[in-house]
Amino acid sequence: MTEETPGFEEQPDVPSGATAEDAESKAAEPKEGAAAPAGDATQTAGLTAELDQVRTALAERTTDLQRLQAEFQNYRRRVERDRIAVKEIAIANLLTELLPVLDDIGRAREHGELVGGFKSVAESLETVAAKMGLQQFGKEGEPFDPTIHEALMHSYAPDVTETTCVAILQPGYRFGERTIRPARVAVAEPQPGAQTVKAEKADGNDGSSEAADKENGGPDEG
Repeated sequence: MTEETPGFEEQPDVPSGATAEDAESKAAEPKEGAAAPAGDATQTAGLTAELDQVRTALAERTTDLQRLQAEFQNYRRRVERDRIAVKEIAIANLLTELLPVLDDIGRAREHGELVGGFKSVAESLETVAAKMGLQQFGKEGEPFDPTIHEALMHSYAPDVTETTCVAILQPGYRFGERTIRPARVAVAEPQPGAQTVKAEKADGNDGSSEAADKENGGPDEG
């Protein structure tokens, strides 16, 4: 058996050439398997709290970013809608200025004066206006509609059953859903009393049987 020399404590292994300070720091190192100090648990709890704060801030920033993105999309849609509206107004104003020229072309065509180079230019202008979206409306015989027709002349006619456009003085024009100019027309209304006469004829009571009875001395009696 090996006898231990009394008065000597077991010292940690220190490499040769090391100083006394190295030996002391080596002895001060915790041995493997020793319990973690209580400060580590506090540090871990603090890190967990900081991580929760970071996650909360990230969720708030994400919500803010989504809201800004939605607002930007709405802004783009409004700008595009306004741009289209401004474009349509500009085209409608231009076409309105061209209407007197188109009226002159129409009158020249009615009088057979649309010939030669003037005819080519006039047809080109009408084609360009149609490509820009200008549409002409107004026909004789169609019912009068105050929203798209402007009555400049009024008369009565026995052959109509409702207020009717009997003549187109100036055609109307529309651009898309916008009416640039109503059709200027002459209208005719049913002749006063004509409806009553037609109703009597439809019922078969046109007065001829009554006249025949008077000529024959009235209906037979007894």
